[in-house]
Amino acid sequence: MFTGIVQATCEVVAINKKDGLNTLEIAMEPELREGLITGASVANNGVCLTVTRIEDDRVFFDVMEETLTVTNLSNLTLGSMVNIERSLTFGSEIGGHILSGHVHTQARILEVSNTDSHYDIKLEVDPKWMNYILYKGFVGVNGCSLTVGEVTDSSFMLHLIPETLKLTNLGQAEVGAMLNIEIDSQTQAIVDTVERVLAKREKV
Repeated sequence: MFTGIVQATCEVVAINKKDGLNTLEIAMEPELREGLITGASVANNGVCLTVTRIEDDRVFFDVMEETLTVTNLSNLTLGSMVNIERSLTFGSEIGGHILSGHVHTQARILEVSNTDSHYDIKLEVDPKWMNYILYKGFVGVNGCSLTVGEVTDSSFMLHLIPETLKLTNLGQAEVGAMLNIEIDSQTQAIVDTVERVLAKREKV
């Protein structure tokens, strides 16, 4: 379980590719590795991955074929920077919103507007997911808990503050890039429940 508050961006220093499996080798600072053990969960670009090995300043993660298919981890190359968040611990302050680390889909960047006064990104997703992405609601984007801006039938806006750009990899995202999306579980539950109730009423 995660909060969507990215702690750092870390470099991919090696990728070992096998049939149906990639092993990522991520360089992490001592503060991020403190207390980290094999078997722990760490969000990489919002994807919950299990630590398989720790050597010096390197942390290893295995990424299965299904995860590679659904997320942008398949697009990583040597030198890529990934958003990292350690799993939530009991008693920790929750500054974002609860994320599971299970990515639902990917969004394509349609526009990036970077001026002295704002940094905005417009994202396009499959329209079926827009039922759960609501104006002023929450969405997980590459593991970042963000507030949704304007929405259309197939797209939504993000308005990013300098602190988010400093701590995450969203400031380096370019038009056409794919970002991992995790919708808010509470929003999904409410929308799905309302839709089921209305469907039943229509049949009566």
